[in-house]
Amino acid sequence: MDQQNPRPAESENLVCSRCGTVAEGTPPTWTCSVENGTRHYFCDACARENIRAIEGRLDSDWW
Repeated sequence: MDQQNPRPAESENLVCSRCGTVAEGTPPTWTCSVENGTRHYFCDACARENIRAIEGRLDSDWW
């Protein structure tokens, strides 16, 4: 996976950083978060459950 490209190579499966759910390819409903320079992917269920914490990490420029 390239640091400039937010999507992993098509042959890679994504794993949710929170619950461990595995998805083939890059589902459009998953969320990508960069923490300390490392990309973390969250499935749609985990992203919905934790949206306030995710939004709280955004710079104020996003608001």
